[in-house]
Amino acid sequence: MHVRKVLIVTVVLSLSLADFASAENDKLGVTFDLTYMSKWMTKGKEGYGQQGGFFETIDIDFWGTGFGTAVTHQSATASGYVDKQRFNYKVYYGNTLFDGESYKTRYKLNWTYKNYYDRARNIGNTREWKFVFSWPKLLSKGLEPYYIVHYEYPAGSNYNMTPHWTGWVHRFGLKIKLDVAELPQPLCLSSEVAYTDGLRAADHDWSYSTFGLSTKFKITDNLSFVPKVYH
Repeated sequence: MHVRKVLIVTVVLSLSLADFASAENDKLGVTFDLTYMSKWMTKGKEGYGQQGGFFETIDIDFWGTGFGTAVTHQSATASGYVDKQRFNYKVYYGNTLFDGESYKTRYKLNWTYKNYYDRARNIGNTREWKFVFSWPKLLSKGLEPYYIVHYEYPAGSNYNMTPHWTGWVHRFGLKIKLDVAELPQPLCLSSEVAYTDGLRAADHDWSYSTFGLSTKFKITDNLSFVPKVYH
């Protein structure tokens, strides 16, 4: 396992709108999200070398049904990575199982098409399934275990990066929210380890660990500022 120590600062500015009401009085939620990362790490690898990244997202929640869709544009903070700019087109569904039980389970399923628009699509574009599970009541003292699994593969059967691009990443984590008197919102601490299973020709082995903390500042009813630090 190759070990590198990287400190990442992430800042999220999020504007949420829910002004589009249906006949049943449920609302269509729309979120505009601007994220800056001092360095972008993707599944334990450097996405833009030593550069950071900008991510602009429009996320639409379909009337609280759990279904939604999102479009993200991402790019490096400096030149040299034009061919790694991309659009991510995502659809998702989230819900809760066993509500009221100690094994209450929250889950979210995502499917994403990754379009590297400055490359030929048969040497860049991929698809990814992402499954997120968490258990908020399983442990005591506010500890919440979670499990995230990614499966990524070329977007076409005859694409040039087949088969070495196909594979899995499994992430096992634990997080806790702590009330801090000096902060308006809880401080979230997290820790996770990842097992890479063949993705991008990587070894089948434990590949990296991440420690993080974050909080949220509500600027207005619909505007939030979210700083995060990861190591």
